[in-house]
Amino acid sequence: MNKQNPQEFVKPDADLRMPNRLRSDFPILQRKVHGYPLVYLDNAATTHKPQVVLDRIQEVYKDGYSNIHRGVHYLSGVASQAYEDARKTVREFINAPHEHEVIFTGGATDSINLVAASFGDAFVQEGDEIIVSGMEHHSNIVPWHMMCRRTGARVRTLPVSENGTLEPATLKELISPKTRLVCLVYVSHVLGTVNDMQELIRLCHEQDVPVLVDGAQAVQHMQVDVRELDADFFVFSGHKIFSETGIGVLYGKEDWLDKIPPYRGGGGMISSVTMEQTSFGELPFKFEAGTANYVAAISLAAALDYVKQAGLDAIKAHEDDLLAYALDRLDELDGLTIYGNPPNRCSVVSFNLDGIHHYDAGMVLDKKGIAVRTGKLCAEPLLRRLGVDGVIRASFALYNSKEDVDQLIEGIKTAHNLFRA
Repeated sequence: MNKQNPQEFVKPDADLRMPNRLRSDFPILQRKVHGYPLVYLDNAATTHKPQVVLDRIQEVYKDGYSNIHRGVHYLSGVASQAYEDARKTVREFINAPHEHEVIFTGGATDSINLVAASFGDAFVQEGDEIIVSGMEHHSNIVPWHMMCRRTGARVRTLPVSENGTLEPATLKELISPKTRLVCLVYVSHVLGTVNDMQELIRLCHEQDVPVLVDGAQAVQHMQVDVRELDADFFVFSGHKIFSETGIGVLYGKEDWLDKIPPYRGGGGMISSVTMEQTSFGELPFKFEAGTANYVAAISLAAALDYVKQAGLDAIKAHEDDLLAYALDRLDELDGLTIYGNPPNRCSVVSFNLDGIHHYDAGMVLDKKGIAVRTGKLCAEPLLRRLGVDGVIRASFALYNSKEDVDQLIEGIKTAHNLFRA
């Protein structure tokens, strides 16, 4: 078990660190499931935690735990500084212009709900339109339906192309004078599609329409620069990039964050309260009511430091090679359908086995220690577009290897033999 501090280890050549040495940094990957070594291929759902993140969480609780921004005593100062240092780490990781544009939330879902509530209150009226792609996770669909019920607006769908992409030309035709916001996923959690987000955003901005980007499946796999993208809002979750659960990020351009009202009220987000009225605090605290999940935010900073040390370019190269290998090996099998054929794909492959229910296949794989996701993947509109009621998804992270793919292939062969005997 590797307990190195991410600030201390010297990064060797990428081929030595990924996946063999990196794998040893993740304690849970050393365990067995049903007597087999764990093959964890459910990383699009959540990722495991390196020892440095687990150590950082424990360190906070043991040596620096106290409520933040509430006290003048020493421990409160230590915790408060660590929390604000975490905000700085996030700002640098996504290249946001300002730290106060980084809002800590409960996750990507919470971030999207914040924008749906606050932006909706400020800018959306009856008859307005919100464009949402047919590729989205339910987390980037349901909050907009809820907002439309409150405001009388409606959701319009940007369709998914035959090869599994979002086409800029189609989006351009869909935008109208009634469009108030466009909400798009950067990387599909079902197809692995890496959408041409910079071009999609550019087209929206040509017509003065802001864009919310769901980056939950992007930040852990490749460099993300919110300034280069010119995203108005960008969200992601910590647990999908090796940190604790219950923490997420909303990046918003200062101009938009200043214009929209707070999502929640409570302590910590005010400048003054009387029994007659409340005046709200400055950014970012305006959107961070109550006691923040500051330990998780600090764990997120440790996870981002770990990823930076490993090197996002090296991570992307490793995962691209692994995905290509997986697609080749899956293509060797008869009676298997792979969904989507995007020109730019990242870390995810979804498929089905002919004549075998996806749940049954998933159970067989589990009995061999192989963890995959099965079912609707919180993406019912996309699955309807694909003409299926569920899929099997294998998703990769920096600690996965070609040996993991080989075990997946052997597990699929076992399922074939069981159900076709």
